[in-house]
Order: sequence, then C-alpha cells, then structure tokens
Amino acid sequence: MRRALPLILLAALLAGCGGGEEPADAPDVLRVLAGSEIKDLEPLLQRAEKEAGVKVRLTYTGTLDGAEQVASGRADGRLDAVWFSSNRYLSLIDGAQARLSTQTKIMVSPVVLGLKPAKARELGWDAKQVTWADIARAAKEGRFGFAMTNPASSNSGFSALVGVAAALSDADGALSAEQVASVTPRLKEFFSAQRLTAGSSGWLADAYARDPRVDGMVNYESVLLGMRDPLTLVYPSDGVVTADYPLTLLASAPEPKKALYGKLTTWLRSPAVQKDIMTGTHRRPIVPGVTPDPRFGGRQLIELPFPNRRSTADELITTYLNQVRVPAEARFVLDTSGSMAGERIEALRQALVALTGADTSASGAFSRFSNREAVTMIPFSSTPLKPVPFTVPERDPGPVLAKIKAFAEGLSAGGGTAIYDSLTAAYEQPVDPGHYTSIVLMTDGDNTDGSDYAAFEARYRALPQDRRAPAFVVLFGESDVDEMRKVAELTGGAVFDARKTSLSSAFKEIRGYQ
Repeated sequence: MRRALPLILLAALLAGCGGGEEPADAPDVLRVLAGSEIKDLEPLLQRAEKEAGVKVRLTYTGTLDGAEQVASGRADGRLDAVWFSSNRYLSLIDGAQARLSTQTKIMVSPVVLGLKPAKARELGWDAKQVTWADIARAAKEGRFGFAMTNPASSNSGFSALVGVAAALSDADGALSAEQVASVTPRLKEFFSAQRLTAGSSGWLADAYARDPRVDGMVNYESVLLGMRDPLTLVYPSDGVVTADYPLTLLASAPEPKKALYGKLTTWLRSPAVQKDIMTGTHRRPIVPGVTPDPRFGGRQLIELPFPNRRSTADELITTYLNQVRVPAEARFVLDTSGSMAGERIEALRQALVALTGADTSASGAFSRFSNREAVTMIPFSSTPLKPVPFTVPERDPGPVLAKIKAFAEGLSAGGGTAIYDSLTAAYEQPVDPGHYTSIVLMTDGDNTDGSDYAAFEARYRALPQDRRAPAFVVLFGESDVDEMRKVAELTGGAVFDARKTSLSSAFKEIRGYQ
C-alpha cells in the first residue's frame, strides 16, 4: 500500500527533493507549493535533478489554504509554481487567474468508491452498473459504512461531495446555490453512512485499515488501488469528478524559473516517466502512447459538472459541515501550566477564538466549530480541571460560539503539567455514538505531575473499543516530542508541530480531521 506518514509534522513543510544544501531560491531550484497528495512523487522527483536538470523544492499546504495564498498574492516571490490535485476551486477565487500562467496536466485519478470485496458482493455491486442514487439508497438503509476526507480540507473529499451532489440533484449543468439547498435531504441520506473522516487522503487510508466499522472508502482511485488489502472499485455510471494534477506556473515566476518549469513538465510527461508514475502511484497516464494498467478497466468515465461560482462551492461545503455530515464531538485538552504564561497563553486564547468564527478567511470559516458539534474544553495544570461542555445548535450558533470565545479569553496560566491524568479525563467522558469523537492535546512541556505515559497507555488499552478516539497532539514550546508521538501512534491520531508555525495554524489544520 502507498502509505502516508502517520505523523503529520507541520514544521517539516519543506521536502528536500533536490538534495544538497543549496538555498531554495537557487537558479536551478523550482519552488513548488503542493497539496499533500503529491508527497508520494518525492522519490521520482529526486531523479529530476539528474535527468531534467531541475531541483524541486516542495512546500506542502491544504488545498483551500494554498488557493488563498495564491489568490492573495502571498505566494508571489516566494514560490514559482503550484501543484494541487485540481485547480478547480482556485479558479473560482476572484483575482486568482491573473496570478497563474501555464498549466500542465501531469496525471489523472478519478474519485470513486472502494468496498471490501465481500461487502461489494453482498450489495450486488461487483458485477453491475451502480449509480450514486443506488449508493445513497443503500447508505440510507444502513447497509454499509464508508470513510471520506473532509471536503473543507482535502480535495478528494471536496471532489466526492461535488460529484455526489451533482449526480443526486439531476442538474443539467453546474450546480447552483438553489440546487444545493434542494439536494441537501438526499445528501443527508448519503452521508448518514459515513463512519470516518480525515484531513488528507493518505491518512484516511491508514485510518480505514485500522477501523473494523468501515466497509469502504470514497477516495482517489490511486489510493484505493494502492491498499494492501484489495478493494472492489465502484465507478458510478452517472459520473465522477477527476483529479488531473496540473503543475501550474505562477505569473510572478522569473524567466529562469519558467525555463525550469518547462524542463520539468516535459520530463514528467515523457512516456518513460509517465509509466513510472503509473507504476509507482497507481495514477493514470495523461499522455497518449502509454498503455494504461489493466486495473483501470476499459470503461468510459463520465465527468460530472463542477460549480462555476465560488459562492456555490462554498455553500456546498458549508452545508456539508453544518447540516449534512455526522456531527463532531471535539475534546480539547489544553495545557495552562505556569510555563504557558505570557505570549503562549495568549496564543492559545487566539487559536481557540479563531475557531469561533473570528478567522474570516475561507479556510478559517470552514474550520470554525460547526453547527450540531459538541465541544468539551479540559484545561489542565497540576491536575485536570472540570470539563466545560458546549453544544453548538443547528440554528443560530452565535450565542454558543460567543460563550466559547469568552471561555477562551478567560484562560490563565499557572501550576504544573499533568498531561496523562488530563488525557485520561478526556477519555472518561461519555461517548455519543452519533458523533465523530476526537481529542486534541496541546502542551508546551514535559509531564511533571500525576501518572506517566506507561500508566496512560495501560488505561487506554483497557478501554472498550467504542470509547477509544484518535488524539491529535499539538507540539508547542518544549514538548516531549517522543512521548507525544507515542500518544498519537497509540490512539491512531497524528502530531502537528506548532513550534515553527503557529498554534492557530495547527488548530485549523486539525479541524480537517474532526
């Protein structure tokens, strides 16, 4: 299986695909802002230096955040090109097109449904054509459960949401905001079967492999074909949304970097490299003359229409988060020990306030606490404090969001650091089976009070399966990195490093996994 790293280290933003110690803006370096989906190409891109004369430096970001960086001009001068699985959302943002130059499609992968073979046979989907309506009907009846990434943070989830909405709406063309509203009841039926979410396609694949509740996964065809345990792929006959991975030159790139871009794209589209991409990543070749792998099948895929207005795309994501998806239950275990005094406790306050709607950027708006979400705050110092619960209502969330904001602004620092007693307190909270439950642990230091990691591990392993939840750990200050990684690995979570970025950025990224 082509696996993503189980620990997501946000501080490790620069992937040294070119090798050596040259500065990122050296004449032979092409600086590329990329989605995490591109990470599996790093071994191939290391060959580009020798075979094409181009060193590639990748900086990873989420799709929506990356689109905002480009459209706002923040990428100009720092980067030469962008490489996401699709430019569709980026193209909808006002001013974005003027900042883009040449776009070269490199490979192709449709977003489809993969099921365990036994479940596919049970549903009768292993030998006949299936529509999204068929899938939605089986979902409503509770006949299977699936995993899908969060459309607000991952292109595979966004593409799936667009495809399902377009197919179920029976729209003749691109969706409108009115059609989003009319198709919402049918989307609720479809997503009632979603059992697992994630912020990236690779992490979703790893989480799916560990979760016995899930029968299948909506993801890129390439990810589904790369699973260790084979899946039966279902290609809905009414259409799919396909990623075409356009490597896109920024209009601000200087002439020497434009030449590097030309060399790299020519090399990537050469028959030999296209074959290597197909073999190594299970993506379809984009150029003629390369025989597709038989596992892709010979069926002609119908491409479903994509929204042609940003307002419609944003409305679709907002509807998913606030009305359609299984709601989240998020527990925040927050270090308020004495070492957090000053700038650190203020950074924590600001990061939490941003999640109440204070961050008005698109990625910020989609990362706020959602309608119907249960939020529990557990500050800790020498001991865990009493959990403070909030429930964001489906309608008029403003008053509850204001209460969360007031709570965050009232946090103060003092005392020791009882990390594991506080984590245990989070896992002792009752679980709502109708929610996705996750835990966020933020700490700036070592455990100094209460039980140690070994005691926590023993308690966690003794929990019944339905009380376990992934812990997403935010490194801050002088956190014990090794122990925090152990917590993430034990619980099936991930590590986010806010020591070189910001606490707000880490919290925003985590929201894609909740």
